[in-house]
Amino acid sequence: MEKSDRVGSASGGKDYRPMWKELGLNLEAHDQLLNVLGQAYKDIYMKQENRPKGMQYLDFVISEAHGLRIEELMETKKKGNKVVGTFCVYVPEELILAVGGTCVGLCAGAEIGIDEAEKVLPRNTCALIKSFMGFKLAGLCPYIQASDLVVGETTCDGKKKAYEILNDYKETYVMEIPQMKTERDRTLWRGEIVQFKEKVEQLTGRNITVENLRQGIKIANDKRLALQRLSRLRKATPPPISGLDALLVNQIAFYDDPLRFTKSVNDLCDELEDRIKKGIGVTKNGTPRILVSGSPMAVPNWKVPYIIETSGAIVVAEESCVGERSTRDLVKEDGNTLDEMIDAITDRYMKIDCACFTPNLERIDHILELAKEFKVDGVVHYSIQFCTPYTVEAHKVEKALQQKGIPMLKIETDYGMEDMGQLKTRIEAFLEIVKK
Repeated sequence: MEKSDRVGSASGGKDYRPMWKELGLNLEAHDQLLNVLGQAYKDIYMKQENRPKGMQYLDFVISEAHGLRIEELMETKKKGNKVVGTFCVYVPEELILAVGGTCVGLCAGAEIGIDEAEKVLPRNTCALIKSFMGFKLAGLCPYIQASDLVVGETTCDGKKKAYEILNDYKETYVMEIPQMKTERDRTLWRGEIVQFKEKVEQLTGRNITVENLRQGIKIANDKRLALQRLSRLRKATPPPISGLDALLVNQIAFYDDPLRFTKSVNDLCDELEDRIKKGIGVTKNGTPRILVSGSPMAVPNWKVPYIIETSGAIVVAEESCVGERSTRDLVKEDGNTLDEMIDAITDRYMKIDCACFTPNLERIDHILELAKEFKVDGVVHYSIQFCTPYTVEAHKVEKALQQKGIPMLKIETDYGMEDMGQLKTRIEAFLEIVKK
Protein backbone atom coordinates (compact mmCIF):
# COMPACT_ATOMS: atom_id res chain seq x y z
CA MET A 1 0.00 0.00 0.00
CA GLU A 2 1.23 3.46 -0.84
CA LYS A 3 1.45 5.69 2.20
CA SER A 4 0.12 9.24 2.25
CA ASP A 5 2.32 12.17 3.19
CA ARG A 6 -0.29 13.63 5.51
CA VAL A 7 -2.16 12.14 8.43
CA GLY A 8 -5.80 11.77 7.46
CA SER A 9 -5.39 12.59 3.79
CA ALA A 10 -6.05 10.12 1.05
CA SER A 11 -3.52 7.80 -0.44
CA GLY A 12 -3.52 8.66 -4.08
CA GLY A 13 -4.86 12.15 -3.44
CA LYS A 14 -8.57 11.47 -2.89
CA ASP A 15 -10.44 14.56 -1.76
CA TYR A 16 -12.36 13.87 1.46
CA ARG A 17 -13.33 17.50 2.01
CA PRO A 18 -16.96 17.01 0.84
CA MET A 19 -17.35 14.25 3.45
CA TRP A 20 -15.72 16.36 6.14
CA LYS A 21 -17.97 19.28 5.24
CA GLU A 22 -21.03 17.04 5.49
CA LEU A 23 -19.85 15.96 8.93
CA GLY A 24 -19.66 19.59 10.02
CA LEU A 25 -15.90 19.88 10.43
CA ASN A 26 -14.11 23.22 10.39
CA LEU A 27 -12.36 22.58 7.08
CA GLU A 28 -9.66 25.25 7.27
CA ALA A 29 -8.66 24.38 10.82
CA HIS A 30 -8.89 20.66 10.04
CA ASP A 31 -6.50 21.03 7.09
CA GLN A 32 -4.04 22.81 9.36
CA LEU A 33 -4.37 20.04 11.93
CA LEU A 34 -3.64 17.32 9.38
CA ASN A 35 -0.59 19.17 8.12
CA VAL A 36 0.82 19.53 11.65
CA LEU A 37 0.12 15.92 12.59
CA GLY A 38 1.50 14.65 9.30
CA GLN A 39 4.79 16.44 9.84
CA ALA A 40 4.97 15.22 13.44
CA TYR A 41 4.42 11.64 12.28
CA LYS A 42 7.21 11.96 9.72
CA ASP A 43 9.60 13.39 12.29
CA ILE A 44 8.80 10.84 15.00
CA TYR A 45 7.98 7.64 13.16
CA MET A 46 9.34 7.69 9.63
CA LYS A 47 12.88 8.56 10.74
CA GLN A 48 13.18 5.39 12.81
CA GLU A 49 15.70 2.87 11.49
CA ASN A 50 15.20 -0.85 10.93
CA ARG A 51 11.42 -0.79 11.30
CA PRO A 52 9.52 -4.03 10.61
CA LYS A 53 7.90 -4.09 7.18
CA GLY A 54 4.59 -4.93 8.83
CA MET A 55 4.45 -1.38 10.18
CA GLN A 56 3.69 -0.16 6.67
CA TYR A 57 0.05 -1.15 7.17
CA LEU A 58 -0.09 0.85 10.41
CA ASP A 59 1.47 3.83 8.63
CA PHE A 60 -1.27 3.55 6.04
CA VAL A 61 -3.99 3.41 8.69
CA ILE A 62 -2.64 6.57 10.31
CA SER A 63 -2.43 8.31 6.95
CA GLU A 64 -6.10 7.50 6.36
CA ALA A 65 -7.31 7.99 9.95
CA HIS A 66 -9.49 10.95 8.97
CA GLY A 67 -10.05 9.76 5.42
CA LEU A 68 -10.69 6.19 4.35
CA ARG A 69 -11.54 5.01 7.88
CA ILE A 70 -14.20 7.71 8.26
CA GLU A 71 -15.52 6.82 4.81
CA GLU A 72 -15.85 3.21 6.01
CA LEU A 73 -17.79 4.35 9.06
CA MET A 74 -20.16 6.39 6.91
CA GLU A 75 -20.71 3.40 4.63
CA THR A 76 -21.56 1.10 7.51
CA LYS A 77 -24.01 3.71 8.81
CA LYS A 78 -25.74 3.75 5.42
CA LYS A 79 -26.31 0.01 5.87
CA GLY A 80 -28.19 0.66 9.09
CA ASN A 81 -25.33 -0.09 11.49
CA LYS A 82 -24.39 2.24 14.32
CA VAL A 83 -21.10 3.82 15.36
CA VAL A 84 -20.37 4.24 19.06
CA GLY A 85 -17.59 6.55 20.18
CA THR A 86 -15.74 5.94 23.45
CA PHE A 87 -12.94 7.37 25.58
CA CYS A 88 -12.22 4.44 27.87
CA VAL A 89 -11.41 0.72 27.93
CA TYR A 90 -14.27 0.15 30.38
CA VAL A 91 -16.90 0.36 27.63
CA PRO A 92 -17.78 -3.28 26.73
CA GLU A 93 -16.99 -3.44 23.03
CA GLU A 94 -18.45 -6.95 22.89
CA LEU A 95 -22.01 -5.63 23.21
CA ILE A 96 -21.54 -3.15 20.37
CA LEU A 97 -19.98 -5.76 18.09
CA ALA A 98 -22.84 -8.17 18.85
CA VAL A 99 -25.37 -5.99 17.03
CA GLY A 100 -23.12 -5.21 14.07
CA GLY A 101 -22.01 -1.88 15.49
CA THR A 102 -18.58 -0.27 15.37
CA CYS A 103 -16.76 0.91 18.48
CA VAL A 104 -14.22 3.69 17.90
CA GLY A 105 -11.95 5.71 20.13
CA LEU A 106 -12.49 9.47 19.99
CA CYS A 107 -9.93 12.24 19.50
CA ALA A 108 -8.29 13.12 22.82
CA GLY A 109 -4.49 13.11 22.48
CA ALA A 110 -3.46 16.56 21.28
CA GLU A 111 -3.48 20.16 22.45
CA ILE A 112 -6.31 21.10 20.10
CA GLY A 113 -9.17 23.59 20.49
CA ILE A 114 -7.99 24.57 23.95
CA ASP A 115 -9.38 28.11 23.68
CA GLU A 116 -12.81 26.68 22.92
CA ALA A 117 -12.52 24.05 25.66
CA GLU A 118 -11.56 26.62 28.29
CA LYS A 119 -14.77 28.53 27.59
CA VAL A 120 -16.64 25.68 29.27
CA LEU A 121 -13.94 24.01 31.42
CA PRO A 122 -11.54 25.28 34.12
CA ARG A 123 -7.99 25.94 32.93
CA ASN A 124 -6.56 23.43 35.43
CA THR A 125 -8.46 20.53 33.88
CA CYS A 126 -6.42 17.55 32.68
CA ALA A 127 -5.13 17.69 29.11
CA LEU A 128 -7.12 14.66 27.97
CA ILE A 129 -10.46 16.19 29.02
CA LYS A 130 -9.63 19.56 27.50
CA SER A 131 -8.51 17.76 24.34
CA PHE A 132 -11.72 15.81 23.70
CA MET A 133 -13.81 18.87 24.48
CA GLY A 134 -11.63 21.04 22.27
CA PHE A 135 -11.77 18.60 19.36
CA LYS A 136 -15.57 18.64 19.53
CA LEU A 137 -16.12 22.36 20.04
CA ALA A 138 -13.55 23.32 17.39
CA GLY A 139 -15.08 20.91 14.86
CA LEU A 140 -11.93 18.86 14.32
CA CYS A 141 -12.80 15.24 15.17
CA PRO A 142 -14.59 13.31 12.41
CA TYR A 143 -15.01 10.31 14.74
CA ILE A 144 -17.26 12.12 17.19
CA GLN A 145 -19.16 13.64 14.28
CA ALA A 146 -19.70 10.20 12.74
CA SER A 147 -20.74 8.59 16.04
CA ASP A 148 -24.39 7.87 16.73
CA LEU A 149 -23.70 7.81 20.45
CA VAL A 150 -20.81 8.76 22.72
CA VAL A 151 -20.25 6.59 25.78
CA GLY A 152 -18.44 8.05 28.76
CA GLU A 153 -17.60 6.63 32.16
CA THR A 154 -17.01 7.83 35.71
CA THR A 155 -13.31 7.02 36.00
CA CYS A 156 -12.61 10.49 37.39
CA ASP A 157 -14.55 13.50 38.64
CA GLY A 158 -13.27 15.70 35.81
CA LYS A 159 -14.54 13.35 33.13
CA LYS A 160 -17.96 12.76 34.62
CA LYS A 161 -18.64 16.50 34.96
CA ALA A 162 -17.23 17.20 31.49
CA TYR A 163 -19.59 14.60 30.01
CA GLU A 164 -22.51 16.64 31.34
CA ILE A 165 -21.26 19.53 29.21
CA LEU A 166 -20.43 17.35 26.21
CA ASN A 167 -23.98 16.03 26.27
CA ASP A 168 -25.16 19.54 25.33
CA TYR A 169 -23.34 19.10 22.00
CA LYS A 170 -23.50 15.32 21.40
CA GLU A 171 -25.64 12.64 23.02
CA THR A 172 -23.43 11.13 25.71
CA TYR A 173 -24.35 8.04 27.71
CA VAL A 174 -22.37 7.60 30.93
CA MET A 175 -21.55 4.28 32.59
CA GLU A 176 -20.93 4.33 36.34
CA ILE A 177 -17.64 2.68 37.25
CA PRO A 178 -17.42 1.37 40.82
CA GLN A 179 -14.55 2.72 42.90
CA MET A 180 -13.86 -0.47 44.88
CA LYS A 181 -13.90 -4.19 44.07
CA THR A 182 -16.19 -5.76 46.66
CA GLU A 183 -19.08 -8.06 45.75
CA ARG A 184 -21.39 -5.08 46.12
CA ASP A 185 -19.31 -3.19 43.55
CA ARG A 186 -19.44 -6.14 41.17
CA THR A 187 -23.23 -6.15 41.48
CA LEU A 188 -23.32 -2.45 40.62
CA TRP A 189 -21.06 -2.96 37.61
CA ARG A 190 -23.07 -5.92 36.33
CA GLY A 191 -26.16 -3.76 36.51
CA GLU A 192 -24.39 -1.08 34.48
CA ILE A 193 -23.51 -3.63 31.80
CA VAL A 194 -27.10 -4.88 31.63
CA GLN A 195 -28.32 -1.30 31.34
CA PHE A 196 -25.78 -0.56 28.62
CA LYS A 197 -26.90 -3.69 26.77
CA GLU A 198 -30.44 -2.28 26.80
CA LYS A 199 -29.15 1.09 25.55
CA VAL A 200 -27.31 -0.59 22.66
CA GLU A 201 -30.43 -2.56 21.74
CA GLN A 202 -32.50 0.62 21.83
CA LEU A 203 -29.96 2.51 19.72
CA THR A 204 -29.69 -0.17 17.04
CA GLY A 205 -33.19 -1.68 17.13
CA ARG A 206 -31.53 -5.10 17.35
CA ASN A 207 -31.58 -7.65 20.15
CA ILE A 208 -28.41 -9.02 21.67
CA THR A 209 -28.62 -12.82 21.56
CA VAL A 210 -26.46 -15.70 22.71
CA GLU A 211 -25.27 -16.22 19.15
CA ASN A 212 -24.34 -12.66 18.25
CA LEU A 213 -22.84 -11.90 21.67
CA ARG A 214 -20.67 -15.01 21.40
CA GLN A 215 -19.40 -13.64 18.10
CA GLY A 216 -18.79 -10.19 19.60
CA ILE A 217 -16.83 -11.71 22.48
CA LYS A 218 -14.69 -13.73 20.08
CA ILE A 219 -13.88 -10.75 17.87
CA ALA A 220 -12.80 -8.67 20.87
CA ASN A 221 -10.83 -11.55 22.40
CA ASP A 222 -9.04 -12.30 19.13
CA LYS A 223 -7.90 -8.69 18.94
CA ARG A 224 -6.62 -8.86 22.51
CA LEU A 225 -4.83 -12.16 21.82
CA ALA A 226 -3.00 -10.61 18.86
CA LEU A 227 -1.89 -7.69 21.04
CA GLN A 228 -0.83 -10.08 23.81
CA ARG A 229 1.29 -11.91 21.26
CA LEU A 230 2.93 -8.64 20.24
CA SER A 231 3.60 -7.84 23.88
CA ARG A 232 5.30 -11.19 24.53
CA LEU A 233 7.63 -10.73 21.57
CA ARG A 234 8.92 -7.49 23.10
CA LYS A 235 10.51 -9.54 25.89
CA ALA A 236 13.23 -10.58 23.44
CA THR A 237 16.76 -9.23 23.70
CA PRO A 238 17.20 -7.17 21.64
CA PRO A 239 13.53 -6.20 21.10
CA PRO A 240 12.38 -6.72 17.49
CA ILE A 241 10.21 -3.59 17.49
CA SER A 242 10.50 -0.12 18.98
CA GLY A 243 8.33 1.06 21.82
CA LEU A 244 7.01 3.83 19.59
CA ASP A 245 5.84 1.35 16.96
CA ALA A 246 4.30 -0.97 19.56
CA LEU A 247 2.49 1.99 21.11
CA LEU A 248 1.17 2.94 17.68
CA VAL A 249 -0.24 -0.58 17.21
CA ASN A 250 -2.05 -0.35 20.54
CA GLN A 251 -3.38 3.10 19.67
CA ILE A 252 -4.72 2.00 16.30
CA ALA A 253 -6.53 -0.88 18.01
CA PHE A 254 -9.12 1.69 19.08
CA TYR A 255 -9.81 2.92 15.52
CA ASP A 256 -9.31 0.23 12.92
CA ASP A 257 -11.73 -2.48 11.80
CA PRO A 258 -11.16 -5.21 14.42
CA LEU A 259 -10.99 -8.17 12.02
CA ARG A 260 -8.59 -6.44 9.65
CA PHE A 261 -6.55 -5.08 12.53
CA THR A 262 -6.21 -8.48 14.19
CA LYS A 263 -4.92 -10.02 10.96
CA SER A 264 -2.43 -7.20 10.44
CA VAL A 265 -1.07 -7.56 13.99
CA ASN A 266 -0.68 -11.32 13.63
CA ASP A 267 1.11 -10.79 10.30
CA LEU A 268 3.41 -8.30 12.03
CA CYS A 269 4.05 -10.80 14.83
CA ASP A 270 4.99 -13.48 12.27
CA GLU A 271 7.65 -11.09 10.98
CA LEU A 272 8.83 -10.24 14.50
CA GLU A 273 9.22 -13.93 15.37
CA ASP A 274 11.39 -14.32 12.30
CA ARG A 275 13.47 -11.30 13.32
CA ILE A 276 13.99 -12.77 16.78
CA LYS A 277 15.17 -16.09 15.31
CA LYS A 278 17.68 -14.18 13.20
CA GLY A 279 18.78 -11.99 16.09
CA ILE A 280 17.50 -8.82 14.42
CA GLY A 281 16.54 -6.07 16.84
CA VAL A 282 15.91 -2.33 16.77
CA THR A 283 18.61 -1.67 19.39
CA LYS A 284 21.92 -3.11 20.51
CA ASN A 285 22.22 -5.51 23.43
CA GLY A 286 22.70 -3.59 26.65
CA THR A 287 20.32 -0.77 25.71
CA PRO A 288 18.35 0.23 28.84
CA ARG A 289 14.90 -1.38 28.87
CA ILE A 290 12.16 0.93 30.12
CA LEU A 291 8.60 0.29 31.28
CA VAL A 292 6.26 3.26 30.83
CA SER A 293 3.48 3.23 33.41
CA GLY A 294 0.49 5.44 34.15
CA SER A 295 -1.94 7.58 32.16
CA PRO A 296 -3.17 6.50 28.72
CA MET A 297 -1.53 7.88 25.57
CA ALA A 298 -4.06 8.53 22.81
CA VAL A 299 -3.03 9.43 19.24
CA PRO A 300 -0.96 11.59 18.68
CA ASN A 301 0.51 11.64 22.19
CA TRP A 302 3.96 10.21 21.47
CA LYS A 303 6.05 12.78 23.34
CA VAL A 304 7.42 10.80 26.29
CA PRO A 305 8.23 7.53 24.44
CA TYR A 306 9.87 9.57 21.67
CA ILE A 307 12.14 11.32 24.15
CA ILE A 308 13.01 8.04 25.87
CA GLU A 309 13.91 6.29 22.64
CA THR A 310 15.92 9.19 21.23
CA SER A 311 17.86 9.37 24.49
CA GLY A 312 19.42 5.92 24.19
CA ALA A 313 16.80 3.60 25.70
CA ILE A 314 14.04 1.30 24.45
CA VAL A 315 10.47 1.09 25.77
CA VAL A 316 9.59 -2.60 26.12
CA ALA A 317 6.13 -2.37 27.72
CA GLU A 318 3.32 0.04 28.58
CA GLU A 319 1.37 -0.37 31.80
CA SER A 320 -1.45 1.74 30.48
CA CYS A 321 -4.99 1.69 29.12
CA VAL A 322 -3.27 1.96 25.74
CA GLY A 323 -1.23 -1.14 26.45
CA GLU A 324 -1.23 -3.99 28.96
CA ARG A 325 -4.19 -2.76 31.02
CA SER A 326 -6.45 -2.91 27.98
CA THR A 327 -5.30 -6.23 26.53
CA ARG A 328 -4.21 -8.36 29.50
CA ASP A 329 -7.52 -10.13 30.28
CA LEU A 330 -9.97 -12.02 28.07
CA VAL A 331 -13.70 -12.63 28.39
CA LYS A 332 -14.40 -16.30 29.05
CA GLU A 333 -16.04 -17.83 26.00
CA ASP A 334 -17.73 -20.83 27.64
CA GLY A 335 -21.05 -19.12 28.50
CA ASN A 336 -24.20 -20.80 27.17
CA THR A 337 -26.78 -18.22 28.24
CA LEU A 338 -26.94 -14.42 28.10
CA ASP A 339 -26.69 -14.28 31.89
CA GLU A 340 -23.51 -16.35 31.86
CA MET A 341 -22.03 -14.18 29.11
CA ILE A 342 -22.91 -10.97 30.98
CA ASP A 343 -21.24 -12.46 34.07
CA ALA A 344 -18.12 -13.21 32.03
CA ILE A 345 -18.03 -9.65 30.64
CA THR A 346 -18.57 -8.26 34.15
CA ASP A 347 -15.70 -10.28 35.60
CA ARG A 348 -13.29 -9.43 32.79
CA TYR A 349 -13.81 -5.67 33.04
CA MET A 350 -13.67 -5.72 36.85
CA LYS A 351 -10.07 -6.90 36.51
CA ILE A 352 -8.99 -3.61 34.91
CA ASP A 353 -6.79 -1.86 37.47
CA CYS A 354 -7.50 1.79 36.71
CA ALA A 355 -6.21 4.29 39.27
CA CYS A 356 -9.83 5.23 40.01
CA PHE A 357 -10.02 2.18 42.32
CA THR A 358 -9.19 2.22 46.01
CA PRO A 359 -7.29 0.35 47.17
CA ASN A 360 -5.50 -0.51 43.94
CA LEU A 361 -2.91 -3.07 44.96
CA GLU A 362 -3.58 -5.10 41.79
CA ARG A 363 -2.03 -2.37 39.67
CA ILE A 364 1.13 -2.28 41.77
CA ASP A 365 1.40 -6.07 41.57
CA HIS A 366 1.02 -5.93 37.78
CA ILE A 367 3.73 -3.27 37.47
CA LEU A 368 6.13 -5.44 39.46
CA GLU A 369 5.23 -8.47 37.33
CA LEU A 370 5.85 -6.54 34.12
CA ALA A 371 9.17 -5.21 35.40
CA LYS A 372 10.31 -8.77 36.12
CA GLU A 373 8.95 -10.42 32.95
CA PHE A 374 10.32 -7.76 30.59
CA LYS A 375 13.63 -7.45 32.47
CA VAL A 376 13.25 -3.68 32.74
CA ASP A 377 16.07 -1.51 33.99
CA GLY A 378 13.82 1.35 35.04
CA VAL A 379 10.24 2.65 35.08
CA VAL A 380 9.02 6.00 33.79
CA HIS A 381 5.74 6.81 35.54
CA TYR A 382 3.83 9.15 33.25
CA SER A 383 0.87 11.21 34.44
CA ILE A 384 -1.13 13.66 32.40
CA GLN A 385 -0.98 17.03 34.13
CA PHE A 386 -3.86 17.45 36.61
CA CYS A 387 -4.68 13.72 36.41
CA THR A 388 -5.03 13.30 40.17
CA PRO A 389 -5.58 9.50 40.36
CA TYR A 390 -2.35 8.55 38.58
CA THR A 391 -0.31 11.43 40.00
CA VAL A 392 -1.20 10.46 43.58
CA GLU A 393 -0.86 6.72 42.99
CA ALA A 394 2.68 7.24 41.69
CA HIS A 395 3.87 7.47 45.30
CA LYS A 396 2.88 3.89 46.14
CA VAL A 397 4.19 2.64 42.80
CA GLU A 398 7.58 4.24 43.45
CA LYS A 399 7.72 2.81 46.98
CA ALA A 400 7.00 -0.72 45.70
CA LEU A 401 9.64 -0.43 42.98
CA GLN A 402 12.23 0.89 45.41
CA GLN A 403 11.76 -2.21 47.54
CA LYS A 404 12.68 -4.28 44.46
CA GLY A 405 15.65 -2.08 43.61
CA ILE A 406 14.06 -0.71 40.42
CA PRO A 407 14.57 3.02 39.77
CA MET A 408 11.56 5.13 38.78
CA LEU A 409 11.19 8.58 37.24
CA LYS A 410 7.95 10.49 37.80
CA ILE A 411 6.84 12.67 34.91
CA GLU A 412 3.78 14.92 34.90
CA THR A 413 3.17 16.73 31.65
CA ASP A 414 0.52 17.85 29.18
CA TYR A 415 0.27 17.56 25.39
CA GLY A 416 2.27 20.71 24.65
CA MET A 417 5.84 20.71 23.31
CA GLU A 418 7.13 23.55 25.51
CA ASP A 419 8.69 21.21 28.08
CA MET A 420 10.41 18.89 25.60
CA GLY A 421 13.88 20.17 26.48
CA GLN A 422 13.30 19.92 30.21
CA LEU A 423 11.88 16.41 29.90
CA LYS A 424 14.78 15.26 27.75
CA THR A 425 17.26 16.54 30.35
CA ARG A 426 15.44 14.69 33.15
CA ILE A 427 15.11 11.47 31.15
CA GLU A 428 18.76 11.50 30.09
CA ALA A 429 19.80 12.00 33.71
CA PHE A 430 17.53 9.10 34.76
CA LEU A 431 19.06 6.84 32.11
CA GLU A 432 22.53 7.62 33.45
CA ILE A 433 21.35 6.30 36.82
CA VAL A 434 19.79 3.25 35.16
CA LYS A 435 23.04 2.40 33.35
CA LYS A 436 25.12 2.32 36.56
